[in-house]
Amino acid sequence: MRTPTILADALPNLPWEDRPDGCTDLLWRYSGNPVLPRNPLPGIQGIYNSAVVPFEDAVAGIFRAESKNRYPHLHAGCSRDGIRWEIEPEPVTMTGDDPDVDHAAYAYDPRVVKIDGTYYVTWCTGHNGPTIAIAETDDFRRFRRLENAFLPFNRNGVLFPRKVGGHYLMLSRPSDDGHTPFGDIYLSESPDLCHWGRHRRVMGRGGDAHGQWWQRTKIGAGPVPIETTEGWLLIYHGVMDTCNGFVYSVGAALLDLERPWKVLYRTDQHLMTPEADYEVCGHVPNVVFPCAALCDAPSGRIALYYGAADTCSCLAFARADELIAFVKAHSRVF
Repeated sequence: MRTPTILADALPNLPWEDRPDGCTDLLWRYSGNPVLPRNPLPGIQGIYNSAVVPFEDAVAGIFRAESKNRYPHLHAGCSRDGIRWEIEPEPVTMTGDDPDVDHAAYAYDPRVVKIDGTYYVTWCTGHNGPTIAIAETDDFRRFRRLENAFLPFNRNGVLFPRKVGGHYLMLSRPSDDGHTPFGDIYLSESPDLCHWGRHRRVMGRGGDAHGQWWQRTKIGAGPVPIETTEGWLLIYHGVMDTCNGFVYSVGAALLDLERPWKVLYRTDQHLMTPEADYEVCGHVPNVVFPCAALCDAPSGRIALYYGAADTCSCLAFARADELIAFVKAHSRVF
């Protein structure tokens, strides 16, 4: 039986910490968490649900930073090792060709990906309700605003790292203006990152009928999908409602490489749920929200970045072959 491998480049400066002795978790937490505390800059009270990507010989990041008026902005950052970060004190500014596109600074829950030599940032913006915005950059200093991808309401817009069938692909979760009761993941295609169509439902929330309480309220795409020999490895968040509020956990699925709206396998149990103090206590308790993953293809190692309790940024580690084997062995498609 072949060993599943990541179809990507080597990343020798991947942040990494071996699984602790006696730990059996598929995702194990970095002992130095949080990598970015709640007050990383003057006037900032939280930095979380953020995205990183390899850039030149370092790592670049786009961070959701929340000021003391609770207004979220995007800030750029860089790191040599993916752990110690330098965050720009001023929010990212955008330029754009169309004055009708809203360049307002309101922005949260970004993702970032490199496609054909260009870096693209997606995030949730306000346009008469939440929707998915897109910008491009070559240097993480200048950002050119593109058209919004979808009508409101929509969240968790995540681009694939390469075109499929000559088209850009994006996962998203159509929603309402609050905690949506119809929290399913969809896939959309575009020839130019402007016109989006061929919308396909990828997978839905678990629901009580499936015995999937940990993801029964809604689900949403997390990091950029990881291309492997077994399919696209999608790490996502699943949400359940409880008598004390919502709980955000981490799940995983494998999608078909050429038809990514087709789910091959999907785990029937979470891979991580809020347990550490910095995950269960914060501005929004009981949240682990995956947004980015760095991968080293030769070793199959994955460094997963996630937001904790809508307050700080954290790091966990995994091995691709173990994740894929687990998803296959504990799979339900619904």
